This record gives sequence, C-alpha cells and structure tokens, in this order.
Amino acid sequence: PGSVLLSQDGLKQCLAEFRQQLAWVERLDVTLGPVADPVSQNASTSDAVDPENDFQREMSFYRQAQAAVLEALPRLRKLQVPTRRPDDYFAEMAKSDQQMQKIRQKLKSKQEAMERSEKAKQLRAMRKYGKKVQVEVLQRRQKEKKNMLNAVKKYQKGLSDKLDFLDEEQTSSQGNKKGSASQRTKKGPNAKRRYKNQKFGFGGKKKGSKWNTKESFNDVSSFQAKVAHNKGPGKGGRGGKGGKKALNKRPGKRARQKMKNRAR
Repeated sequence: PGSVLLSQDGLKQCLAEFRQQLAWVERLDVTLGPVADPVSQNASTSDAVDPENDFQREMSFYRQAQAAVLEALPRLRKLQVPTRRPDDYFAEMAKSDQQMQKIRQKLKSKQEAMERSEKAKQLRAMRKYGKKVQVEVLQRRQKEKKNMLNAVKKYQKGLSDKLDFLDEEQTSSQGNKKGSASQRTKKGPNAKRRYKNQKFGFGGKKKGSKWNTKESFNDVSSFQAKVAHNKGPGKGGRGGKGGKKALNKRPGKRARQKMKNRAR
C-alpha cells in the first residue's frame, strides 16, 4: 500500500508540473461517463459492464463517446467553432498541382517508352525469325542443287543410269504452284480435255472384230508355210533361181573405198 501511495503522489506531482493553464478550445478534453441507457433509462457504470462480453464492452465505449459528443458540440457552437465540413472542401495536398502534373507526364512518358521498347523487341524477334526462315530456305535450295549436281556427275560417269532427280526437281519447282500429280488427278481433266470429250465422245468398248479368240487361235487350216516364210513362187530366197532379185543394199566400207579409188 505504501508503494502505491508513493506512485500516486509522484504521478500527481508530474501532472502538476507539465499542466498548463490553457483555454478549453485549445485542449478539447472531455471526461464523462457513458450516456444513459435508452432501455433502462439509467446511466451504466463501468462496474456493470462485463469485460468478457464483447457486445457490452463495445456498447459502453459507444455510449461514452456519445456523451462526450453531446457535451462538446454545444460548447463548440457557443465558441463559434465550425464542426461541419463545407461541401466544397478539398484537403490540401503535400505537393502542388504543377508538381503532380510533372509526375503524371513523367509516368506517362515512361509508360510510352516501355511500350515502344516492347514493340521494338517484338519487331526484332519477327525480323530474326524471318531471317532464320530465309536462311533455312537458302540452305535447303543449296542442298537440293548440290544433290542434283552430284546425281548429274554420277550419271555422266556411268555410275548411275537413273534420271529420277530431274523428275524430283521438276516436281519440287512446280509443287507450290500446281500441286503434285496426284492432286491434279483428283481435280479431274482440264478444260481442253473436257471440250474434246464433249465434242468427240468418251470412246468406249470397240466391237472386237480383230481380236483373237480361242477358236481362231487353234484354227491353223489357212496357214501356209511357203507364204509365211517368203518361199513361194516368184518369192525365192537369197539367190534363188527365178526368184526376185535381192534388194539393193549399201555396199560395205571397204567396197566403197575401192569404188572411190577406182573413180580417181
């Protein structure tokens, strides 16, 4: 108990030392109890509030603040101190409007610079990709050209007897414009072919009068060996008597040389 009294006396002494005699409008201190409870019409004391009950504790704070407002507002009006904010009230900014405008311009220019940088980055990436594709196309063309030249050299030297590389080259050069042969076949005949089909017809199955059959193949009654082997009358063979003279043939190289020397 003695220590408690000493501490209270020390606090009161400290309070008396720094207390200043100022007007209330400079201090604005209000010390009151809670306002009367509208239900019981009695003023609630702090002893009647259960500190473990959150609702009662918060309501006691609310009623005490309400009592302070009801006490302070009339005194402020009496001293002609405004208590309501005007409709056109604006809080004073720490920085001026000119400074804030400069900040906005700086932020805007920074954002535009970032957008330009991003756009330039995308353009560089697109150019890099286009250059890469162009290099790949040139390399592929050089490789195809080299393969074709090697195939031509092999064909010239007799190491290969195939000319498929010409067909491949032609197909690869015309593939993008007209498509492959299979694709052209699927599209059907061209206009010239359709016109001829319309004018002359589509052909069709022939009557087959000159076709061999099983009976005609086995029938050999009209076969004549002399006629077939050019040995009939008047058709003697080489040097045959009474036969037709052999056809004039070009003399050999040695005979032609003798004839030329004889003419000299």
